[in-house]
Amino acid sequence: AALLVQLLAVPGSLFPVLPGLVLLPLGALLWCWAVGFAVGWPVLALACVLLLLGWGADLLGVVLGAARLQASRWAYLGAGLGLLLGVLGLLPALPVGGPLLGALLGPLLGSAVGELLAELIAGSRGALALLRRSGLVGLAVVSGMLVSKLAQALLALVGVAGFVFLSLWGAAAAP
Repeated sequence: AALLVQLLAVPGSLFPVLPGLVLLPLGALLWCWAVGFAVGWPVLALACVLLLLGWGADLLGVVLGAARLQASRWAYLGAGLGLLLGVLGLLPALPVGGPLLGALLGPLLGSAVGELLAELIAGSRGALALLRRSGLVGLAVVSGMLVSKLAQALLALVGVAGFVFLSLWGAAAAP
């Protein structure tokens, strides 16, 4: 059962509607409960470290994607709101596609609209340059999110492999 929970972290790290790397420590806790904390603590420690690394990758992916283009705070706010609306299926422009398409297009549209609003308030650009910039910021946010999801999937694979290795090693070392 603990391995199954660990394995669910891999698709969960790719799809925003599923729990991701948080399943690694949950599976490790289940393992520790089954074999005892004296044997299972290395599995739990690895899972917690990978969870923290995954959260860091998520934060860096979104922040660095838009920071490269010096996006405004409105772009970040729009990306978060767009992700929420997209995952919940509340984007009126997306009658089909479900939460997966919404999770990609929501932040793109949200950050583009947020940057567009910031630029309109500043009033420093022409209409065409304004639209181009907001579209680029939207693409940067989404590309950062995709890179972060890939990093989280790799961390989940490392977590599952580490779980298998450490649980076999711990079971062999136990008296």
